[in-house]
Amino acid sequence: MINEIDIDSIIRSRAGKRAKYIPKWLTAMMARIIHQEFINTYLRQGRVGVDFCKGVVEYVGADVDVVGKENLPDDGRLCTFVSNHPLGAIDGVTLGWVIGEHYGGKIKYLVNDLLMNLQGLAPLCVPINKIGKQGRSFPAVVEGTFSSDCHVIMFPAGLCSRRQDDGSIRDLPWNKAFVVKSVQHQRDIVPIHFEGKNSDRFYNVARWCKRLHLPNLAMVLLPDEMYRCRGKHYTVRIGKPIPWQTFDETKTPIQWGRWVQDKVYET
Repeated sequence: MINEIDIDSIIRSRAGKRAKYIPKWLTAMMARIIHQEFINTYLRQGRVGVDFCKGVVEYVGADVDVVGKENLPDDGRLCTFVSNHPLGAIDGVTLGWVIGEHYGGKIKYLVNDLLMNLQGLAPLCVPINKIGKQGRSFPAVVEGTFSSDCHVIMFPAGLCSRRQDDGSIRDLPWNKAFVVKSVQHQRDIVPIHFEGKNSDRFYNVARWCKRLHLPNLAMVLLPDEMYRCRGKHYTVRIGKPIPWQTFDETKTPIQWGRWVQDKVYET
C-alpha cells in the first residue's frame, strides 16, 4: 500500500498528454498549498478505514462534539446518512469515524475519485467521476452502492458550502439521487448537520470562480482548510431517521431533496 501522496505525479497522470506542458514549479507550489508533507507525515502511520478517519481528527487536533448519537438506528435497517458539507475535508472524515465506528466499519462514501489517492481512506470510498468514460458508469456505481449491505454517507450538494448573498454559509441546492435511491432500496434517511465554516479566502475564491466561469479552483484550497482546523471546535448534530415511506408523490424527488436539506439546517 502506498502511504504517501505526490501531487506532481497525481497532476501529471490526470493531465495525460498535456503533462509535458506543466512546469515543475507549478506542481511544487501546489504541494506547498496542500501541505503535502504534513499530510504524508500522517499517511505514513498506515491507518486504514474508520481508524484512518478517527486518526485524521486526532492528528489535526480538532475537537468534535457529537449530539444525537441515540438517533443512530440499531435495529439492523440500512440507512442513508446525508449531511451539509461546510468544510470539505474534516467534516467528511469525522462522519466516517462517528458513523463507521458505530456500525463496525459497514459504511461507504460516494466521493470525488481524487480521494482514492488516500489509500487509507480508499476502502470506505466509492469513487465518482462524472466526466469521460467513468461518467458513463456513474448510474451503475450509485446503484451498486445503495444495493450493498453497507450504510451510505452522502453530501448531496456535491460541493462544500458557499457563502450566500445574505452572508450565511449554506450548501448549494441538494440533488435528488439520495431520495430516489433511498426509496428504491427502502433505506431510511438520517439528516446530519455539521457546524463549521471555512476561511474568507476560500469563499472569495469560490465566488470569483463562479463569476468568471472558471473551474472550481477553490477545491485546491481544501487541504489547507483542513490544516486550519487545528485546535478548533465543531458540533455534529444527528437528527431522527426519516422513514423512506415519507417520500411519496406529494413532492417530486427534487422537492423532497430540498425538504431534507431544510431539515438538516433545522437539526
